[in-house]
Amino acid sequence: MINVAIDGPAGAGKSSVAKAAAKKLGFIYVDTGALYRSIGVNAMKHAVPTDDHTGVIALLPETQLELRYIDGSQRVILNGEDVSEEIRLPEASMAASNVSAMPEVRTFLLDLQRDMAKKNNVIMDGRDIGTVILPDAQYKFFLTASPEVRADRRYKELKEKGIDVDYQELLQEIIQRDYNDSHRATAPLKQADDAILIDSSNMTIEESIDAIVRRVQVEA
Repeated sequence: MINVAIDGPAGAGKSSVAKAAAKKLGFIYVDTGALYRSIGVNAMKHAVPTDDHTGVIALLPETQLELRYIDGSQRVILNGEDVSEEIRLPEASMAASNVSAMPEVRTFLLDLQRDMAKKNNVIMDGRDIGTVILPDAQYKFFLTASPEVRADRRYKELKEKGIDVDYQELLQEIIQRDYNDSHRATAPLKQADDAILIDSSNMTIEESIDAIVRRVQVEA
C-alpha cells in the first residue's frame, strides 16, 4: 500500500489539503485529528475535564470509535453517534490538544490508524504521522503557515458556518496549541527528517494540493 503522511500545526489546512489530494489520487483519507477531537468530546460529554488524565483514561475502555466513509466523506462515529460536526467546534480543538498529550490515548488510537494504512492506499494527516504513526510512509510532508494566516483562515471558516468567534481569541488559541503540541513529552509536533516542507502562508489551497499530488504521482 502507498502511504502519504502530512503533518503540521493546527489550522495549517492539513485536513482540506489531504482530503482533496486523496480524492485526486484515489486514496482513502484518514483524518487523525478527528479521532483525538472525538476523545476530547467524549470526555466533555461525561463532564470530565480534558486535562484530567485519570478521568480521560478511565473512559477509554468503554469508548467505541469508528471512521465511516459515506458518499466519499469521512464521518466519525463515537459510541454510535455521528459527531462529525461537533468535533469541529473551537472547544473540541483545545480538548484534542489536551488528550493527545496522554500516552494512553495515543496507544488507544495507534492500532486503528495503522490498520487502515496496511489495508488501503491512504493519506493521513496529523501531528506525528511521519515520525510515529507511519514512520515508513513512502511520502512525507510538513504543511505549515504563519499563526496569523492560520487564525484568519479559521476565522473565515467558522464565520461561514454561522459560528460567532473572535479573531484575537482564535490567534491566541493557535499560538497556545502550537506550544502545547510541540512541547508535549509524548510524540511532540515536529517535522520528520525526510519530510518535504510546504509553507502555505502565501499559497492557495489548490497550490498546496498540487504540490503534494504532483510529487506522489511523479514518483509513484
